[in-house]
Amino acid sequence: MSATVDTASRAPSASDGQAPRWLRRLFFANLIAQMAIVVTGGIVRLTGSGLGCPTWPECVDGSYVPTSRQEEAWHKYVEFGNRLLTFVLAILAVAAIVAAILWWRRSRRSGLPARGPVVALAAVPIIGTVTQAVLGGITVLTGLNPWAVAGHFLVSMVIIAGCTLLVVRAGEPGDTPVVPLVAVPVRWLGRALVAVTAVVVVLGVVVTGSGPHSGDADTEARFGIDPRTVSWLHADSVLLFLGLLVGMIVALAVSAGPPRARAAAWWLLGVALAQGLVGYTQYFTGLPWILVAIHMMGATTVWALAVLVLLRLRSRGVLPVAA
Repeated sequence: MSATVDTASRAPSASDGQAPRWLRRLFFANLIAQMAIVVTGGIVRLTGSGLGCPTWPECVDGSYVPTSRQEEAWHKYVEFGNRLLTFVLAILAVAAIVAAILWWRRSRRSGLPARGPVVALAAVPIIGTVTQAVLGGITVLTGLNPWAVAGHFLVSMVIIAGCTLLVVRAGEPGDTPVVPLVAVPVRWLGRALVAVTAVVVVLGVVVTGSGPHSGDADTEARFGIDPRTVSWLHADSVLLFLGLLVGMIVALAVSAGPPRARAAAWWLLGVALAQGLVGYTQYFTGLPWILVAIHMMGATTVWALAVLVLLRLRSRGVLPVAA
């Protein structure tokens, strides 16, 4: 038998199409920054600083920075600090798309796989940042309309999902073929888990928007929903989420699912349990803003991990080895 190996029949090396480590770190930095601005934006609302800068894009008429003549006291610095973070996001987002294009061009010149879909996903941070800047202006100009505030948060969840997908896809050796790593029922369980997680997040937004944190000390900007009722609905959806997650962990263990999917599921369970503890504590202690901010940070982490679990149920770019 010939010792020569047919290169067409072997699995390609991960380094052939995988994004370089520095680029994957840049994509990961975009994900962390998008999660961070959700928390800082929440702090703006929770401290009543939503109108600390009452105009947009200026902080106050005639100035892009806070001035001593403003009546908003320290709230203006909280809101202005959140706006400054948007510029950090913009820098990271521009760096991500530019670096992805340069990598794509270098790969083509070197005869390596050109990962067009990854380059397209690299545009998610910049598109999301621009969209959020516009929504932020609408939120201020509408006097913290609760629907605008909720939309601001939920768009962030979409961006975080896109950035999570970008990080995972950049770490894979290729775009095709797509190889399922678990049985069909487990894949559907993963989709259901993400869908229920989205419901949990949306109901959590409604809970916050129905509570005492309107976003400004002098402005009523809340949903006309009974906070206790929507809190119960939120808790019920969390119980359904936990049931699906435990089912996913059991299914992955019984079927010897991929180790990375099992690890992500266990991380998700740990964060979710901590999130539940914080949620009940904040509910029974009168919703102190610091606990609500921690709960928002947990929500972004739970959402990103739920998306990660689903993505770990398949692989891309790995060809089966010929016999």
